[in-house]
Amino acid sequence: MACVNLEIRDLRLVQAIAEEGTMTRAGARLHITQSALSHQLTQLEAVLGVSLFHRAPRGMTLTSAGEELLECALQVLADLKRAEDRIKAAGNFERGVLRIATECYTCYHWLPARIKEYHERFPDVEVRIVAEATRNPVPALLAGDLEVAITSHRPLQPSLAVRELFDDELVAILPPQHALASRSRLRPADFAGEHLITYSVPPEQLTLFQEYLNPARVKPRRVSRVDLTEAMIEMVKAGLGIAVLARWAVARHLNPATLKAVPLSRGGFQRTWYAATLKSKTRPVWLDAFLDLLARFA
Repeated sequence: MACVNLEIRDLRLVQAIAEEGTMTRAGARLHITQSALSHQLTQLEAVLGVSLFHRAPRGMTLTSAGEELLECALQVLADLKRAEDRIKAAGNFERGVLRIATECYTCYHWLPARIKEYHERFPDVEVRIVAEATRNPVPALLAGDLEVAITSHRPLQPSLAVRELFDDELVAILPPQHALASRSRLRPADFAGEHLITYSVPPEQLTLFQEYLNPARVKPRRVSRVDLTEAMIEMVKAGLGIAVLARWAVARHLNPATLKAVPLSRGGFQRTWYAATLKSKTRPVWLDAFLDLLARFA
């Protein structure tokens, strides 16, 4: 059954009755009388030529045709809600909801300070960190669940607008007693015999593999995956392996007696961060203002 010649009120009616189970509760939810709701449902079933609900003393349940229409209704109503939210945000230059996620939990250490600064200029924009989209924020952005995805890889989807934010340096961290700790810099070949501790993401999503190890055809002896930066640092301190992290993320942990940072190349190995947003002809000023603030992080 196709969703044709239907009004939004019809879809909301089917959803309300299906979820509430009775005409009385559905009518209260939609703020219309039970008789008006019953009349609207009868008209809808007449137009479609099928019964959408089984009527019983204990309540109403969906027929197979009703289940199909409900599935369509839920999808259409969700799409409509997302469109309404975007239109309202685009038309209001001072108010909105800004949902963001990054590919790295460590980034959430510096985001709160930027959000505080942002709120001073846009106090009516609610900033939400969507932690469940961390590690892989681009699909969440494409699904309409985010306004900004922060990633160290440039997304290539044509529906996205991508902006460079800043560069940071990746460094190897090692315990002082490690044989490589006295080096002025490392080479990809140095990792061949090492136990490498990385984040819990596929290697193809890590700059270290994509741009440093893979081009040199080097594979570490062993790779362990850990979710938290602090856990990785403590494992390195304990001599369980080495890791590669952003210099700014480990700066406060560096200590000649417990943890050393060694550059990955002459002049340092740089990584670029990007902010991805959905392309739109109408963008609220508060969205680009947030990107401007992030770009100043460097």
